[in-house]
Parts: sequence; structure tokens; C-alpha cells
Amino acid sequence: MPYRPGVLEQLLRHGVRPRNDTPPAHVQAFLNDLYRFELRRLRARLLAGEIAKRDYSSHVIRLRERYALLSLPVRFWLVDDTGAHSP
Repeated sequence: MPYRPGVLEQLLRHGVRPRNDTPPAHVQAFLNDLYRFELRRLRARLLAGEIAKRDYSSHVIRLRERYALLSLPVRFWLVDDTGAHSP
């Protein structure tokens, strides 16, 4: 089943290009791993003094916004069988 165009756009921003037969759960797990990696890197920057503690939460919020696709259940990542987009 093909991925929705908007989902593919968001995935491509992270360098992820799934094939139509790639299970969305695998793509979601990979994207989640990328997100967690970036969170750890952000925390390391905080601990190294590169980011002020008062600014850390805004960095986390921006990162969360970049990975907003993770908040969408994977069943909505695909075009349904009728060719219509899922809600």
C-alpha cells in the first residue's frame, strides 16, 4: 500500500525514503530512533554548556515539531485500499 504524499514529504526531510512495500511500523521505529538520537545529542550539548538551561526546553519543542509525524498513528501513514486518503 502506498504512503500518503504528505507523509513521504516529512520522511524525506529526515532522509527516509520507504518503498511502498516497507512496513510503516519499521519506518516509524527508524524515525523514532533518529528522534531519540537527536534528543540525546541535544542533551549532550546542554551538558557541554553549548545550550543554556533556560533555552533547552525550546530546543526540545522545536525538535519535537520536526518529528511531528511520530504523533500520527501509522495506520494514517498509508493511502487506503479505495485510493482515498485516510483521515
